[in-house]
Amino acid sequence: MRSLSIAATGMVAQQTNVDVIANNIANMNTAGYKVRRPEFQDLLYQNQRRIGSASSDVGTIVPSGVQIGLGVRTASVYRITLQGPLEVTDNPLDLAIQGDGYFRVALPNGDDAYTRAGTFQLSPQGTIVTADGFTVQPQIVVPAEATEISINPTGEVQVKLAGQVDPQNVGQLELTIFPNEGGMEALGNNLFAQTPSSGEPANAVPGTAGYGTLLQGYVERSNVDPVKEITNLITAQRAYEMNSKVITASDEMYSTVTQLR
Repeated sequence: MRSLSIAATGMVAQQTNVDVIANNIANMNTAGYKVRRPEFQDLLYQNQRRIGSASSDVGTIVPSGVQIGLGVRTASVYRITLQGPLEVTDNPLDLAIQGDGYFRVALPNGDDAYTRAGTFQLSPQGTIVTADGFTVQPQIVVPAEATEISINPTGEVQVKLAGQVDPQNVGQLELTIFPNEGGMEALGNNLFAQTPSSGEPANAVPGTAGYGTLLQGYVERSNVDPVKEITNLITAQRAYEMNSKVITASDEMYSTVTQLR
């Protein structure tokens, strides 16, 4: 009787499903977070009567056969990269990306990471950094005497200095896109890393064809839909319960067999 092990794979798959949903709900208010969805695959099949095999000496064949599946497994957990809602913050260093692209960030070990969370700040040296102090690339330093910071949709950073009328250009922000952004590795802290699956990064000025634009004083929030997540949670819970019922029924059938005299 395979039903015990088959139902067990179903319970494990639904546990993974619930874990993913729980992570989505936990990150409802995380800037730049993209909702995750698990994808499942059926396991191998055992042929009790092979499809297309001969069923007689005169050339007739079996039209459908008998194949018994062995359960399910989690194939992948992918990101849905739809644009999240934009929230007004009026913070001049908060930047939301409208469209495709990621900010490039330099990690302490010298590697590059990428993020959609544009909640930036200034370091003690005036460098634009993330909440963890990682430098946004290309590096831009805002003078200490700056009285106003302005960032236009194409990423040009300008500041006003005391005693000057015209703004001064201090740098140009860039965005990065990937052939397969779903193949990027999540590092935590709203950061992602390049992988062989993501393809090579391509950098360009915001507003270039295929790249988004920047919106100063806004933050992109999570694209998690609470109603959909609760609905998915209920569906996963019911599927888990049904698989547990199969295990209970299989156990009762085993018990019946062992009581035979």
